[in-house]
Amino acid sequence: MSGNVLREDPDSGLDADPEQALGEVDILFFQIGDSEYGTDASSVLRIDRALPDDLTVRDLGLPHKGHRALVFDTPEGEGHLKVDGVNGVRTIPLAGLRRMPAAAGAASYAVGVCLGLDEEAARPVLLIDLAETLKTQGRH
Repeated sequence: MSGNVLREDPDSGLDADPEQALGEVDILFFQIGDSEYGTDASSVLRIDRALPDDLTVRDLGLPHKGHRALVFDTPEGEGHLKVDGVNGVRTIPLAGLRRMPAAAGAASYAVGVCLGLDEEAARPVLLIDLAETLKTQGRH
């Protein structure tokens, strides 16, 4: 995710930068096991069939089937993250995104959360940096 995509402050009130408040970003939502995650859709090159040596991140959960892979660019070439499914791409207002606070002690690939996707449940979705997932697994 680009450095300017996620908001630092939890307040989206009147003092927010009007240019930023009107901004939007496309988020690709995907499923790993029983959990849903999101990532900047522009970081995904394509969705492909998973290969046996494609990346899984234990902290994100293990895929039930893992027949698909998100393919993304890294400085060393393409990376592949096994997923169970792709739930779609949605355009999200910047006001609905929050950067992961440093105090949370989250993994380096956990860059933030997307708020209010499901108005009834109001559950946040963890946003991850795909390229950073490789680094946390010792793969570059």
